[in-house]
Amino acid sequence: MSVSKKRIVVKVGTSTITNESGNIDIRAIDHLCRAVAGVENLGYDLVLVSSGAIAVGAGKMRLPQKPSEIRMKQAAAAVGQTELMHLYDKLFGEYNRMVGQILLDNADFSDAVRSENLKNTFDALLENHIIPIVNENDSVSHTEIESDKKLFSDNDMLSALVAIFCNACKLIIFSDIDGFYDGNPNENPEARLISRVEEITDELKSAASGSGSNRGTGGMITKLEAAELATSHGIDVLVTNGKNPEKLYDIIEKKKVGTLFVAKETEK
Repeated sequence: MSVSKKRIVVKVGTSTITNESGNIDIRAIDHLCRAVAGVENLGYDLVLVSSGAIAVGAGKMRLPQKPSEIRMKQAAAAVGQTELMHLYDKLFGEYNRMVGQILLDNADFSDAVRSENLKNTFDALLENHIIPIVNENDSVSHTEIESDKKLFSDNDMLSALVAIFCNACKLIIFSDIDGFYDGNPNENPEARLISRVEEITDELKSAASGSGSNRGTGGMITKLEAAELATSHGIDVLVTNGKNPEKLYDIIEKKKVGTLFVAKETEK
């Protein structure tokens, strides 16, 4: 696969754009938009994969907790996605950037015609300097919320698929942790951050633990799975803490940040 050296996919998790009470963190989203717009202004094509619709919707609906029933999850996703896109449109607009919404389910990748149309949509948006904002289509499809047939597992895997479809050179996963550790840093203060991973082994997978936040759906294991897929297609994957999105500048300047999963060489 031929990757574009100027295309970058940024994935932001629920825990990065919400606070501890589960409500949307407007300041965090503003910092994210400013950093993404700044990097895009340097001549890069940016795609933003954003989680958070269900959590944000639950907060806006004043639900006492994140819903467990499918129909309530879908309702929360519908409310939350509207709120998220309103904020992204407004805040990116403050930095003179236009955005477009893309909601996906597994058929968009598994069906040949739809997948080709998807590639064309991404290309058209990026060629016109419009930042695509991508999320799962949870409000109408229960498959990706909770189903044995779900393709993405969560937005980590979705971001890897999007990076492949966009021919991106890099996938940056903003999480609630500084990178990949050889143990759970929340339980083991001596856990060591691994700054570079050349090969994702079974030993690394066994070291991955559960989600670091009760607001997200994924843990480090899903990030490893996403990194394994993306790197096999020649895409570097960087996992780092999303509380400081200005690290995007350090990343494109190839400074040491978080954990870099090194892309495999692919046929030209």
